[in-house]
Amino acid sequence: MTQITVEELAGLMKKAAGITVSPEVLEMPESAFDALGVDSLGLLGIVGELENRHGTPMPPDAERCRTPRQFLDLVNSTLMAGA
Repeated sequence: MTQITVEELAGLMKKAAGITVSPEVLEMPESAFDALGVDSLGLLGIVGELENRHGTPMPPDAERCRTPRQFLDLVNSTLMAGA
């Protein structure tokens, strides 16, 4: 079973969006992508990177998630369903 961790998401944010954030910050419930400096284009880049890595399309709503927690819950449920 493959799941995206906060550490992997932090790495993707740096690679695809150019934003450096510690995994601990991503775990904070009040963390939001826009407050962290990740805009919709950056989130789209993260989604594209995940699709390439896992060879499966991510849900269309992934790029509309407002928080890292929402994003991880949605992406991980998709990956688990496809496993």
